[in-house]
Amino acid sequence: MIGAIAGDMIGSPYESHPIKTVNFPTRVSDFTDDTVLTIAVANAILTGIDYGRSLKSFARKHPNLPYGASFRHWIWKAGTRPYNSYGNGAAMRVSPVGFAYETMEDVLSQARQSAEISLDQYRCEF
Repeated sequence: MIGAIAGDMIGSPYESHPIKTVNFPTRVSDFTDDTVLTIAVANAILTGIDYGRSLKSFARKHPNLPYGASFRHWIWKAGTRPYNSYGNGAAMRVSPVGFAYETMEDVLSQARQSAEISLDQYRCEF
């Protein structure tokens, strides 16, 4: 989880301007939507609240980050029905699940639950 957040922050200045070198210039880094939502997943695990509620709560506190269009619309809607993402947001925020759970069954179950807010379960197979 710490590695995911560090990588997100270190790479943040290059998200819109990718580079292909290991000798990159130092720029000011900041947290992004991926960091906020990773922390929201960890919060859901630690407090026992629903993943969707936690994601919405954290995203609403940081509304000016570069969320995907579907997610941005979803955070202001009532309820937590899936927003039918076509992106990789669930994969970007799942690292706390692997850290918090010990058995393969628990990790897979919780990873699925954390991703289900992104995709309509009737449209997608896990």
